[in-house]
This record gives sequence, structure tokens and C-alpha cells, in this order.
Amino acid sequence: MSETVDDGELSRFWAAAQGHEGLGSFDVVMGETPSGAVPPPAWSFGDSPQLADELLAHVLSGAKTAMSTALWEFEAGSEDLPEVGSAAILLDGAGHPRAFIRTTSAQVVPFGAVDEQFAAAEGEGDGSLATWRSSREQYFRQRATDAGGQPFSEDLLVVLEEFELRYPDLSTR
Repeated sequence: MSETVDDGELSRFWAAAQGHEGLGSFDVVMGETPSGAVPPPAWSFGDSPQLADELLAHVLSGAKTAMSTALWEFEAGSEDLPEVGSAAILLDGAGHPRAFIRTTSAQVVPFGAVDEQFAAAEGEGDGSLATWRSSREQYFRQRATDAGGQPFSEDLLVVLEEFELRYPDLSTR
């Protein structure tokens, strides 16, 4: 989904998230690492404001701690493959920053090798592997049609990314 983000709002959110992460003022200016000097990518889930809000709510509730993307989408685009430690700011359907996440696991596997644990972590539907397979197959088929990507098969390589919600810390509420 294409977002229009207010740079000031994004900067304020990033400063609050960095403060929550325990970075000092020097780290905020220079970054604890080179990638910490600037805000991480900001994006929303889904292809509509409604879906962005729905999936964000799953992240904020703790029900969604994973996401999957066909490998060809990374290869065809300008986005890097996720790595452990990668960070992102999640936007709501109106383009407002609402969550800071950090990747805890990333792997590439054939679609047919995805297991029940990952399907449940993706936090959509009833959490079963059967529902995940059905909905993701439909999604991957549609993406291939819409974007001219690799046709679906059980061997389609899928990027499985698990993440943790770092900010806001909802455990203190």
C-alpha cells in the first residue's frame, strides 16, 4: 500500500521509540549502529487502509508476530531481504506511525515447507496451517497476476519473517 507519511510525525515517533529502546542522545544523533541514525522504513500491511488497520491491530494485540512474502517480490523490487535485527515502523491505514518492530528470524523456504507454528504466528484467520495455506495461496496467485510475478506452486520460495513489537510497550498498560 502506498503511504503518505508526515515527516515530523514520523520523526517524533522514531525519537519516542529510540527513547524506549534506551538509546542516549548521542545514539539518537549518531545511531547506535549506522542504521540507527535514520528512521527505519515505514510501511503498512495490506493493500487498503482497512486491511492495514486490521493487521496493525493484530500486531498491537500480540496475535501477529510474523509475515510472509514471495521471494520474487523482493527480487523484483528495491526492498532488501529482512535480516535478524532489521527494523520497521508500521503505519496505520491513514499513514500514521503506530508501532516499531524488529526482525527476530528470517528464512526462505518453499511454500509447502511452512509449518503450523509459523502459520499461527502470522496471526490471521483461525491460525491453522490449512487456513494459512489457503489464504496465502490465494494471495500469492493474485500477486503473481497483478505484478507479473512467479506463478504459484508448492515450491514457490517464501520469505518467512518473525518479529517482535518493540514500541509501544503494551505490557505496561
